[in-house]
Amino acid sequence: MELEVLQSIRLSSKIKVLFLSHALQQMNSPERMISTIEVSQVIMNGHVIEDYPEDPRGHSCLLLGYGENQRPIHVVCSPKNDYLAIITAYLPDKNKWSEDFKNRKK
Repeated sequence: MELEVLQSIRLSSKIKVLFLSHALQQMNSPERMISTIEVSQVIMNGHVIEDYPEDPRGHSCLLLGYGENQRPIHVVCSPKNDYLAIITAYLPDKNKWSEDFKNRKK
């Protein structure tokens, strides 16, 4: 399943990447400053860690990848037929995520 979702994400991202306003707000906050290049790196090299097939906005998922200086970045995206919607991007909180940033702490 993960491979199918990743293929869909990467295919739609080659057509067009659309950053939703929430994603841009999160990426541009002073404590984060996540570049579009870093988001692209996550899309091309990251892994699906959560899948949301029933998301009301359409099938979406959470990717984990690494940006500048190997900092972990989470990207929530939704592949569409003619673009990839970037819903949000953020630096995962060590207090909320496992050491490898793949699992939420209970």
